[in-house]
Amino acid sequence: MITVRHAQEDDLQQILDIYNDIILHTTAVYYDVPHTLEMRREWFRLRQEAGFPVFLAEENGVILGLSSIGPFRIPACYRYSVENTVHVAAHARGRGIGKLLIPPVIEAARQMNMHTVIAGIDATNEISLHLHKSFGYVEVAHFK
Repeated sequence: MITVRHAQEDDLQQILDIYNDIILHTTAVYYDVPHTLEMRREWFRLRQEAGFPVFLAEENGVILGLSSIGPFRIPACYRYSVENTVHVAAHARGRGIGKLLIPPVIEAARQMNMHTVIAGIDATNEISLHLHKSFGYVEVAHFK
């Protein structure tokens, strides 16, 4: 059974493994060098300090995916906007994990009185585009 829960520091190695696989094999994030465990610790610490949750989909102790929200842009006029993150482990794709991970971040954003949840998605990532559209996201910009 797949459960969704809040991430803990003990989860960071599995989160890092998913993230680094995404860096190396997809265009979902725009880094070209794998991250270190210390980089994930710092990311997690900053999320916690700012009150931004990190959610995990887990089955039998194995993390299948993660989602979170974080700041969109620095200027004060963006203070009611957040950007979401949704990543699914390669071995778990196609199982509906993303559909389990988006609702908690939308609800967390509502509870934080955010007005907008933004998803920056590479134009070639049709699965993520479709997933987000199924939750009411609409395309508002396209970077070439």
